[in-house]
Amino acid sequence: MIRFILLDSPSPFWNVKTGEELAWMLLLVLIGACVLLTLGVMVFLLLVLQKALNPAPAVPAVVVVKPSFWQRYSGLRPLSQEHELVMEHTYDGIVELNNPTPPWFMALFYGTITFGIGYMLIFHVFGTGDVMGQEYGQEMAIADRQREAYIKLVAGKINENNVTALVDVKAIGAGKALFTTYCVACHGAAGQGGVGPNLTDEFWLHGGLVKNIFHTLTEGVPEKGMISWKKQLNPLQIQQMSSFILTLKGTNPPGAKAPQGEKLALN
Repeated sequence: MIRFILLDSPSPFWNVKTGEELAWMLLLVLIGACVLLTLGVMVFLLLVLQKALNPAPAVPAVVVVKPSFWQRYSGLRPLSQEHELVMEHTYDGIVELNNPTPPWFMALFYGTITFGIGYMLIFHVFGTGDVMGQEYGQEMAIADRQREAYIKLVAGKINENNVTALVDVKAIGAGKALFTTYCVACHGAAGQGGVGPNLTDEFWLHGGLVKNIFHTLTEGVPEKGMISWKKQLNPLQIQQMSSFILTLKGTNPPGAKAPQGEKLALN
């Protein structure tokens, strides 16, 4: 038997004298390690078995509800999410939801701001837009051109066969203005007569109907100094002036000229 002589050691564990004692000591250490390993494996297996017999409760998956187009546009939230909007105070079991401002309203709000800025820049900063006064002037000019075109179209269709007496105030006023411009020199400001005959009585030299007056104004009476007005006035203007002359009947202005011609009824 081989003897191992160990140096003086302070530990009694290593205080062995023979190889046989050392072999027994190593065997005991090995057995202890196996026991510890076996216990560890058993504990691990028990834990695995317990987990298998008592599985942990399944955690429900969180379902994310994607809002629809209408919900995004209107700012509405699904009923399942209303609990997130509940405000702290309640009254009589009624809760108030802190709903956000709908997107369509915010788009309208910001749109009005954008429109206002654009309007200010166009009309009041750069001056490229037509303000109401300029727009009114332009529309009136267009209306005047349209009126002149209409008058030319309509006036060309009026003649002594289809002419009628006008009664509206605007037409009579236009006829009075024409009479004042072209007829006062011969017939007087009130139609009382002068060089020409009196137009306010019931006596007429060339007929007192609107067709007769229209013909006289259009063709004139050259032998008596009455010129033709068809070159200076269009048919509509002659109709207006004829209608005004008919309104002078019975006005009895002062200084009226004596009657001339035949007495005719104005029908």
